[in-house]
Amino acid sequence: MPHEVSLITTIAAGLGLALVFGFICARLGAPALVGYLLAGIVIGPATPGFVADMALAGQLAEIGVMLLMFGVGLHFSLEDLLSVRGIALPGAIVQIAFATALGAGVTRLWGWPLADALVFGLCLSVASTVVLLRALEQRGTLDSVNGRIAVGWLVVEDLVMVLVLVMLPALAEVFGTVPSGQAAAIAAGGNGAVPPDAGASLWATVGATLGRVAVFIALMLLVGRRVFPWLLWQVARTGSNELFTLCLVAAAVGIAYGSAVLFGVSFALGAFFAGMVLRGSALSHRAAQETLPLRDAFSVLFFVSVGMLFDPRVLLDAPLQVVATLAIVIVGKSLAALALVLTMRYPLNTALTVSASLAQIGEFSFILAGLGVTLGMLSPQGHNLVLAGSLISIALNPLVFRTVEPLQRWIRARSELARKLERSADPLAELPATVDQALLTRQVVLVGHGRVGRRIVGALRAHGVPVVVADQNREIVEALRAQGVPAVSGDAAEPSVLIQAHIARAGMLVIATPDTVGVRRMVEIARTLNPGIRILVRTHSEDEAALLLKDRVGEVFLGEQELATAMIRRVLESARQDAAAAVDASAKGSVNNGANRGADTGDRRADAPH
Repeated sequence: MPHEVSLITTIAAGLGLALVFGFICARLGAPALVGYLLAGIVIGPATPGFVADMALAGQLAEIGVMLLMFGVGLHFSLEDLLSVRGIALPGAIVQIAFATALGAGVTRLWGWPLADALVFGLCLSVASTVVLLRALEQRGTLDSVNGRIAVGWLVVEDLVMVLVLVMLPALAEVFGTVPSGQAAAIAAGGNGAVPPDAGASLWATVGATLGRVAVFIALMLLVGRRVFPWLLWQVARTGSNELFTLCLVAAAVGIAYGSAVLFGVSFALGAFFAGMVLRGSALSHRAAQETLPLRDAFSVLFFVSVGMLFDPRVLLDAPLQVVATLAIVIVGKSLAALALVLTMRYPLNTALTVSASLAQIGEFSFILAGLGVTLGMLSPQGHNLVLAGSLISIALNPLVFRTVEPLQRWIRARSELARKLERSADPLAELPATVDQALLTRQVVLVGHGRVGRRIVGALRAHGVPVVVADQNREIVEALRAQGVPAVSGDAAEPSVLIQAHIARAGMLVIATPDTVGVRRMVEIARTLNPGIRILVRTHSEDEAALLLKDRVGEVFLGEQELATAMIRRVLESARQDAAAAVDASAKGSVNNGANRGADTGDRRADAPH
């Protein structure tokens, strides 16, 4: 086949087979992404018949990762990211250390060398951001507190892996898997990343990497937040949709590429920060909508490329090792994250969401495994196990997410320890005794202090209306209490949280969180404790709004509908004002014309002979 059509062939075969297998899986009740993975296996080198270009497929997958992370950045502000740092930063670091130790310990029992065991454990410790984002978007929880925590957790993991990729060549020389002084050149040839300086010490390499990352973040936040929104606005003023879309794609891919080449930051993180700086533009919502089709198409190619890497023979050659790998990824990491989040006194549903998010491995695992093989720190068998663990865990991840709610109910019903870890001795789970009782009578109980909740609280306080906030983000609760706003930490779908918010004495319950999973439970608790309470619910989906109205949960507000209603009201007011002004102008004109006619008549009478 001519070389010049290999790109077209790869895209056509990948997307075409992904459509066929994805449709079949969807009709059978399985996740569509399982079909995408199967399509990759079919056109991969491990199966007979047509073999797509692996290098091109990998690059197309990287574009998918860039566009997907760019879209996530458009939904996240720096404030959103910093609001979860208290759990994401220590949680991700401890979880990586635990998963690495667990993977290394198991492989040492298999008799692997220490270097192989270390790299293998690191490969299993980092989850795929692409898989997580698709799962959160399908569940409609990307903008929720749990979604922000999970994304922030994986952003920290990605930053840690950037450091690991830079440190690995220096470690290869320490372990003696490559000759001294040659590791940097081998690494640069292996993955094209910014290599460490030859002969530099390990700590000097780490310091230089941290410095480059800090410079990149500073440039994006200080310069990019001013330049890129301005540029996007200038392009939008031309009125060309093609130029607008081109500007977005060029910004996402260009910044991601520049961040990798100049600063050693991964493509994914570069694109994420590109989206974050463009979020400062008033056109960010339009930007997210314009790039959605491209993000979906290229993210499919990501899963196809994962399938192409997989060799099914590993299931026959080392079945027990594959099972052990999956146990570490799906069970070991998840249990560690569950314990960490509960220990930090976050609700059980947050702990289970983060656990499900981490129960898979993806793009960074491939890069790390490939570099490990290049540096002689991972055997081909270890590389195949990483790929097998990735493909199977990605395929199973939607099923893992489906178990979150039933598992949450089961644990709360049977585990006294989980309940104690979740609530016991938590000062933020109870309102301070110093709160004025006047603020806890006929108050508004607000669930969710996000972008909508903040505005509601501000308006209520400005009008002197008492309000109590319930939010799962502990940092937000601490900040509200510092401002003098009564607030309680926890999941409002649990009776204890609404009880602490004094729902029995409240005049209104406002559910402003974008995560509508527990809305019915919140309404049930509120009406049990306060039958006459008025309830307002926010939702993003027309289908969800219809279901909530059918269940008579209260007044339901759909974002797009309320925006349209407000705009229609303003248009009608403006039209009435214009009509009234026209009537006034006409009336004034009639009076002036009458006065002029009277004056003309008087003049004529004065001039007439007597």
